Amino acid sequence: QVQLVESGGGLVQPGGSLRLSCAASGSISSVNGMGWYRQAPGKQRDLVAVVSSGGSTNYVDSVEGRFTILRDNAKNTVYLQMNSLKPEDTAVYYCYARITSRGWTYDYWGQGTQVTVSS
Repeated sequence: QVQLVESGGGLVQPGGSLRLSCAASGSISSVNGMGWYRQAPGKQRDLVAVVSSGGSTNYVDSVEGRFTILRDNAKNTVYLQMNSLKPEDTAVYYCYARITSRGWTYDYWGQGTQVTVSS
């Protein structure tokens, strides 16, 4: 019943920018933490950035100062603004949200969106 739908991935040159978005829909009572993870080929899925319901944010060191996570609570949407992109940022990016729906709290994942940074 609850879904996360991602968009905004693509191919970009080093130093370029992309903005990812992830919208939650369905019978949502509340959205707790939201965030972005990424997984490069042959590697684990790693946390990139998280934002709490109150707006507190945390970033992995490798993206600090380049990426910004944003949250629109009215739209149940989270964004990841990615600037100064590097080839090592290439990965499938997954949206995450912990959502309460009809008394049940569950961790939801988006379908993933490919980000490729290459010249």
